[in-house]
Amino acid sequence: MKLYDVVRLMVDLPDEGLSAGAVGAVVHVFEKPNLAYEVEFADEDGQTIAQLPLTPAQIQKVDA
Repeated sequence: MKLYDVVRLMVDLPDEGLSAGAVGAVVHVFEKPNLAYEVEFADEDGQTIAQLPLTPAQIQKVDA
């Protein structure tokens, strides 16, 4: 995955108000110390719901 890819959350994150299936965008890629992706999730109005680092196992790229 790379910057600005659209991804789907594969796990529930109730503390963040997110459920599996939520769609977000990669806004940063961390390569060290471990591969991770900062993903922003927004509502229908474009307001950010959550922005958090996630592991590759927690997200899946959405095919365009």
